[in-house]
Amino acid sequence: MPKLQAATVSNKVVRKRKRQSQDEAEQVGVEGDASQDTTISTTTVPTKTQDGGKKPKRTPKGKGATPSLSRKGSSMVETTIAWPEEFTKLGQVHRALNLVYTFCCTRKHLATTFDTIRTTVESHIGRELSIQDVAKIKALIPRSINFAYIDEDLLQVNLMGEQENSKNKRFEGYVPPEPKEDGQDRGNKEVLLFEYIDGDLKRQVQHNKTGEPTKATRKLKDEDLKMPVYSQKQMMNLIEKRNNKFTSAVNAWLNECDAEGVNPVEKLDIEHNLNIPAPSESRGNTPTPEKRRALLPKSIPDERKTIPEIVSEIKTLEWYTGQIVPDGHRVFDPQPPIYGELNFELSQTLVNALYNTRGITQLYSHQAEAINNLYDGHNVIVSTSTSSGKSLIYQIPVLHELEKNKQARAMYIFPTKALAQDQRRSLKDLLQYMDGLQDLVIETFDGDTQMCDRNLIRDEGSIIFTNPDMLHITILPQEEAWRTFLQNLRFVVVDELHVYNGLFGAHVALIMRRLRRICAAVGNRHIKFISCSATVANPEEHMKTIFGVEQVKLTDFDGSPAGRKEFLCWNTPFKDPADPTSGRGDALAESAKLFCQLILRGVRVIAFCRVRKQCEALIGAVKNELAFLDKQEVMARVMSYRGGYAPQDRRKIEKEMFEGKLVGIVATSALELGIDIGSLDAVMTCGFPYTIANLRQQSGRAGRRNKDSISILVGDAFPTDQHYMQNPDEIFTKPNCQLQVDLENMLVLEGHVQCAANEMPIQPAGDEIYFGKLLKDIAENRMRKDDLGFFHTADRFLPRPSTFVAIRDTEEDHFAIVDITHGRNVVLEELEASRAFFTIYEGGIYLHQGNKYLVKEMSTDRMMARVEFVRVEWTTQQRDFTDIDPIETEAIRKIPKSLSRAYFGTIRITQVVFGFFKVDQKRRILDAVEVDNPPITIFSKGMWLDVPRRALQILESRRLNMAGAIHAAEHALLSLMPNFIISMPGDVKTECKNAIKEFQAKENSRKRPARLTFYDAKGGAAGSGISTKAFEFVDRLLIQACERVGACHCEEGCLECCCSEQCKEANSVMSKAGAEVILKSLLNREIDVDALPWGPEDEKTPAGVETVVFANEVAPGRGKRFGDIVVKTEDGEEEIVVIKDEPMDDE
Repeated sequence: MPKLQAATVSNKVVRKRKRQSQDEAEQVGVEGDASQDTTISTTTVPTKTQDGGKKPKRTPKGKGATPSLSRKGSSMVETTIAWPEEFTKLGQVHRALNLVYTFCCTRKHLATTFDTIRTTVESHIGRELSIQDVAKIKALIPRSINFAYIDEDLLQVNLMGEQENSKNKRFEGYVPPEPKEDGQDRGNKEVLLFEYIDGDLKRQVQHNKTGEPTKATRKLKDEDLKMPVYSQKQMMNLIEKRNNKFTSAVNAWLNECDAEGVNPVEKLDIEHNLNIPAPSESRGNTPTPEKRRALLPKSIPDERKTIPEIVSEIKTLEWYTGQIVPDGHRVFDPQPPIYGELNFELSQTLVNALYNTRGITQLYSHQAEAINNLYDGHNVIVSTSTSSGKSLIYQIPVLHELEKNKQARAMYIFPTKALAQDQRRSLKDLLQYMDGLQDLVIETFDGDTQMCDRNLIRDEGSIIFTNPDMLHITILPQEEAWRTFLQNLRFVVVDELHVYNGLFGAHVALIMRRLRRICAAVGNRHIKFISCSATVANPEEHMKTIFGVEQVKLTDFDGSPAGRKEFLCWNTPFKDPADPTSGRGDALAESAKLFCQLILRGVRVIAFCRVRKQCEALIGAVKNELAFLDKQEVMARVMSYRGGYAPQDRRKIEKEMFEGKLVGIVATSALELGIDIGSLDAVMTCGFPYTIANLRQQSGRAGRRNKDSISILVGDAFPTDQHYMQNPDEIFTKPNCQLQVDLENMLVLEGHVQCAANEMPIQPAGDEIYFGKLLKDIAENRMRKDDLGFFHTADRFLPRPSTFVAIRDTEEDHFAIVDITHGRNVVLEELEASRAFFTIYEGGIYLHQGNKYLVKEMSTDRMMARVEFVRVEWTTQQRDFTDIDPIETEAIRKIPKSLSRAYFGTIRITQVVFGFFKVDQKRRILDAVEVDNPPITIFSKGMWLDVPRRALQILESRRLNMAGAIHAAEHALLSLMPNFIISMPGDVKTECKNAIKEFQAKENSRKRPARLTFYDAKGGAAGSGISTKAFEFVDRLLIQACERVGACHCEEGCLECCCSEQCKEANSVMSKAGAEVILKSLLNREIDVDALPWGPEDEKTPAGVETVVFANEVAPGRGKRFGDIVVKTEDGEEEIVVIKDEPMDDE
C-alpha cells in the first residue's frame, strides 16, 4: 500500500483578527490610515534566557518547615555592564509604551493599535516612535509582547459595556448591532496591533457607597453589579512589574553578549528584524476575501475533481502551512466487488423488487454467505465495513419467509429511533414491488408510537421496528397480549450489535434471555437471530454472549466494492510556527476553513464533533467562513445534526442530506451509526473522538458512491490528539476493541430476574440456562416462594418490575427552549434537565444551528427557557465546579503490607453553576457575571483511597503539583479496571482536574481532599455494581498501576500510563512523577526522593497556592458499626475485610 509523505510545519502563521472602530482611534487623538490594505508575516524568535521576569523560588516558612513556592525581588537579573545609549533610549520607549498601554486597558473600548497609541507615546519620549523601536523591545522580551498586523474588520471590542445598565446583568436593554450591508467593505484593511500578553489587570468593582475600586469578595446581587474598574495602585504595580521585567531582560542580554564576545547593539540590530511585522500581502498568509474567492469555483460543481486533485489544491492555499503531519497521509487502494451465489432460489417477485429499488442483480460474497447460513438453520453475525450492504442480509430472508408464510413475524431491534425509521423506509420501498405483500403491516413500535395505534401493530404487524427499551418495558411484561406475535416470531434482527457493550450490553443480553424464555414457554423454538456489527475483535463470541445461543456463524470477509480512500492526520498549527511554546491555534477555526474549502469544491462532507456545544460552535464558524468568502448562498445547504433537536427537524435534515440538498453536515456521534444520509465524499473528525473504534466507525461513513473519498482527523491541542498526530501508525495498527459483557453483575442480574418472574414464575432448575448459576441464590434470598416451589417477584419491585430497572441512563424531564423573537413562540429543541443548568442561564448565549440566542428567562417550575435571536460577536461560557465526595463508609479493605486502606460507600456528586464569562472570538474574557443557581446533587456508590500524608510531603518538597499527581494516579487506576472487571470506558468516573481552577493566581477557598475517588456513572443511587467489583481487586489494581507508570518511558504522562482518552478536562493537569509517588506510598513501597524530578508545575502554580489538603477519614453511617470478616484471596492467603454491620444498640 503506497504511503504519501507530508510536508512539515513551515514558518507561516495565521493570526486571529478583530475589529476597531474609527471613533475609538479618535479618542486617543490618532486616526488610522484608512487606505491601508495589506497583509503580513509574523515570526518571533525562540524563547531566550534574557526574557526577564521572576522565577519562583522556594523559601522555608520557618525552621524545619517544608519549602513552599514564593517569589523574591532578588530573582531579577543584574549586570555590572553600563547600558549603551541605544538601550537607555529603548528603556525610555518601553516605559512610555507600558504607561499608555496600561491606561488603554482600563478602557475596554479602546484597541491598542500602533496608530492609536503612537501620538501619546511620542509626547512622552519627545521624539518619533518607530516600528523598529517596538520590534527591538519585542526582541528583548519576546514572550511578553504581541506586535502584528490583523484585520481591522475583525478586531473585536466590547462596545456595550458603558451603555449597559449598571444594575442589570441580564442585558434586558441591549439592542444587537445591525449586520453590515452586503456592499460594505469587509476584511480588506489591516491595523498594526500592540499588546502585552504577560498578564492583565485584576478586575474590581466600584464600592456601592464610596465609589472607590474594591475587590469583589462576595457574590454580587443585581443591584450591586457594576462595570469593572481598576485602582491606581493596581495600575502602578503592573507598570512597575513590566518595567522591572524589561530591565532584567536588558541586563541578561548584556551579560550574554559579553560572555559571547559580541556587540549587544549590533546583535540587537540584526535580531530585531525578525520581529518587524509586515502586511499580509508581503507574506500572502492571510489573503483577502477576493484572493480567497479567486481560488475557488464560482459555484459548487455538480461533478467534483478527484480527491488527490482537491488535496493538492488545498495544499497550495496561503493558509496551508504543513498541517498534514509526517506519515499522516495514507492512501488505500480501491477494492473490486466479489460476488457470491445463494444455495436456493429466490422468487422472481423478490428478484424484481431488488432490481427495481436498488439495481441489484448479484449479491456480494458476504451477503450470500450469511443468507446461506441462515437458510441452513444457523444464527448469523456479520462484521463488515460500514455501507457494505448488511441490511439485505436480514431483509431478503424475512421477505422470502413471508412469501411462504404470511403468519410469520419478525422483530427488528435498533439502538436508536432514527435507525429504525431509516430501515423501515427502506423495507417499505421493497414491499411496493412485491405482489401480495404490499398490505402487510410494517410499523415502528417505540416510545413515539401513538397509544391508539399500538394494539393494531401488536395484533396485525408482520414486522415491527423497535428498540431494547420497548422490549423491556412494554412487550415482555405484556406477554399475554403479545402471545400470538411471539408464537409466530421467526426472525429477531439486532443491528449495530457492537453498541451493546459493557453495562448496557449486560442489560440487553438479559432482555434477550427473557425473550427466548417466553418464546420457549409458548412453544416457539424456531427463532433465528441475525446481527450486524462494525468491525470488532470478537464478534462471534459477543453474539453468543448477547443471545445466549451457541449455533452462530460468523461472516467477516467483505465482498463489497470500495473506492480509493485517503486518510489525513491534519494538525492544527502553532499560533506562532517559530515558537512551539505559543500553543496550538483554534482547532474549530481550522476545521471550519477546511470544511468550507471541501464543500465549495463539490465534496459532500460530514464533520463529527465530540460534544453538542462543539457541534454548534463549528457550524457557526463554518457560516462565518462562508460569509467571509462571500458565499452566503451556501449557508442554507449546511446544517448541524445532534441530540436534542426535535424529531421532525432531525427527519428533515436526514431527508435533505439523502436527497443531496445539503452539501455539508456537522454532527455529533448521533450519525455514527448507519443512518442512510446518502453518498458522502469526506468525513472530518474534529478532535480525537475518545476511542479508536469511534474514529474508525466515523471514518467508514465516507465513500458510499464507490468513488474515491477521504477521511480527515483534525488534531486539537489536547494530549490525546497530539499523541495520535505524533504516532499516526497507531490509528491503523491498533487492534479492534474487545466487546465485553458481565452477566454476573448482581445488581443487573437481579433486576432482570425479578422482571422475568413477573412475566412467568421462576423455576431455578429449569431457568438456570437463561440466567446462570447465580439464579438459585437470588431466588432463595431475594424472591417470594410459593407452595409449588416457584419463585415470584419480590414486593419491592411490584407492581411493574420493569420500571425499577433502568437499562440505560435516559432522562424523562426535559426543558423546552422557546424562541420568542418577534413573538414567534416556537420550540427550538428540548434539552435534558441535567444539561439545562449548565447550558441555559439568564443572560447567557444559547447556540442552535450555529445561531446565537440570548436567554431572556429560565423557569425551572415550567421547565422552559425563553430565548431571543441576537447578532453579537461574543458567546458565554459557564463557570462551574463539581465536587465528588464520599459521605458514608460501608466497607474497608486493608491493602496488604501497607497501612493504607481502600474504602467503599456512598458518593455525593454536587454540581454548581455560579456564573458565566462573556467571551469574544479570540476567547478573551470581556465580562464576568454571577448567577445564583441552586446546586444539583446526585448520589452513587464508589470507592476511594486517601493519599498518605507522607506522599503529600514528598510532593511538596519536590514541587510536584498535588492535584496533577492525584489526577494522574486516578487515570492510571481507571485504565486498568477492564483487566479485572468487565466494563466500558465511562462506566466508572473520577474527579478530573481543571487547569483554570488548579493554576489560578489567587488563593482558592475550595480546597479538595487528597483522595483518589471513583464512582459508578450509571445505576442511580444504588450504583451499577462495577465499582463494587473494582473495590474487591483494589490491591492488585494498585500494583499493576504502579508498575505500569514506573515502566513507561514518557516524561510527563501519556496514554500508555496515566493519561486518558476519556478525560473531560483533556489531561491538562497531570503529574506522572507525582502519580508514582502516590501509588508507591499507598503500597508502602520505597520512594527514592532524590531521583524524583523537580516539578515543572512551579511555573504555573503561583506562590504558595495549593488546592489540595489532607483528607480526613469518612465515617460510617449514623448508628452503624464495623465488623471484621476473613476472606480468602486467589493466592490462598487470608485477608481481613471490614464491612458495615447491623446498627448499634442504643445504650
